[in-house]
Amino acid sequence: MAKIVQTAGRDALGEFAPEFAHFNDDVLFGENWNNEDIDLKTRSIITVVALMAQGITDSSLKFHLQNAKDHGVSQKEISAIITHVGFYAGWPKAWAVFNLAKEVWEVGE
Repeated sequence: MAKIVQTAGRDALGEFAPEFAHFNDDVLFGENWNNEDIDLKTRSIITVVALMAQGITDSSLKFHLQNAKDHGVSQKEISAIITHVGFYAGWPKAWAVFNLAKEVWEVGE
């Protein structure tokens, strides 16, 4: 498995919040995402579901949708995942996530 390397924390907040940048890049992505107890596809699905359930539909969710696609989640799978979670987390949240997922999987109108 290729090692996940993240520099977004240091790039965006390195000088302003170096400790947060360290936790983001080295702990969350460095240690957590590189832990092999859960495969990356499953970890990506879990992350998308957690963000969706909280109603987070900003660039961080789009990043994790792209991550899911890159880790092997198909358009058919993400559609089923969003639909399923919509029943538990809220239908409006599903609509919002579908709009982002369509961009990531480049599905037209």
